[in-house]
Amino acid sequence: MSLLKSANPGLHSDCVPHSKTSDATGSRCLRTKFIITSMPVGGAETLLVNLIRRFDPTRIAPSVVCLKEKGPLGEELASEFSVDSHLIHSKFDFGVLFRLASNLRQSKTDAIVTVGAGDKMFWGRLAAKIAGVPVICSALHSTGWPDGVGRLNRSLTFLTDAFIGVAKSHGEFLVNFEGFPARKVCVIPNGVDTNRFRSDSASRESVREELGLPSRVKLVGIVAALRPEKNHSLFVMAAVKIKEQVPDAHFVIVGDGAEREKIASLIKSSGALAFIHLLGNRSDTPRILAALDVFALTSLNEASPVSILEALSCQVPVVASDVGSVSESVINQWNGFTFPLAADQLLVERVVQLLSDRDLSIELGQNGREHVERHGSLANMVEQYEDLIHKIWREKHLGNRQ
Repeated sequence: MSLLKSANPGLHSDCVPHSKTSDATGSRCLRTKFIITSMPVGGAETLLVNLIRRFDPTRIAPSVVCLKEKGPLGEELASEFSVDSHLIHSKFDFGVLFRLASNLRQSKTDAIVTVGAGDKMFWGRLAAKIAGVPVICSALHSTGWPDGVGRLNRSLTFLTDAFIGVAKSHGEFLVNFEGFPARKVCVIPNGVDTNRFRSDSASRESVREELGLPSRVKLVGIVAALRPEKNHSLFVMAAVKIKEQVPDAHFVIVGDGAEREKIASLIKSSGALAFIHLLGNRSDTPRILAALDVFALTSLNEASPVSILEALSCQVPVVASDVGSVSESVINQWNGFTFPLAADQLLVERVVQLLSDRDLSIELGQNGREHVERHGSLANMVEQYEDLIHKIWREKHLGNRQ
């Protein structure tokens, strides 16, 4: 799998061809541990669940370590794979290093992938080095605050084999802003299961019935963890303005998190309790997305949001803030619209346009599905992870033999 060669706009970010290795050093199944803080219902966490479930068991034997609690998705995954948790007890619990290193040794781990920045990225890589894990990778899913890599994590660049970005411009960000060597940065685009996420008229009806709404109601939704950077307050404020122009519009917010009380209070103070539905965490996200007329994402920063790909796969046009690598998924005026963060009114106008023009909405939705089938395949993402881990392990293994 080829790594980024330079920090130039034309850098080469494709991974190696998807050929199965059959030589003596590349054919064995590699015990691969993914290290994350916790697994609430969020984009990166959902992506991890889908990735782990789809690995070829003859190539990768996956397991997970949650430094804190498992979280809802961790609990779900624990019925299928090994998921360890509660290895860190406080912010300055340095004992996590030894507990994690011991965990890696006992499980005879061949490769680790830290998921996200922060504590898991630091302690995960350091523990892997101490435990003698051959392959050390870091997968990053955001750009800057609140997930900036930081000085401490950058100091461990020398012992990291690969930094995994989720889009071409995200890879460039990791090189130009975070300062990682281009030769260590690999881009593996996010992917979704297009068989699970697809248009479904039955879901449109059943979700409206669940919410006690007539079938004619237009639904606009957001799926995102309730965290400050997701900027749900903009979604709520836009919903109020959209409702004035499209009286039969309703809005759903899927996700949970620290901002829940604040968002619920804003909905109430805005007089929007009757038409904004705060649904919390859901296990039926494909059904919810398939029920939408428009998907809106209002984030302050992103890399390549999985929720956008899931919505597009359901043939739902997207209106999203033009941050991170969003414009690589939402092709303006082709499968949705992007808007600058400073142009809140444009968000309102674009959603109203899609709700009012059924033909345009259908056309953009169909284009969205086509885009995901071409560029956002889950199978492709899984195979590229397998290839990258095996390539690094094979190089390390051969190097040790020489």
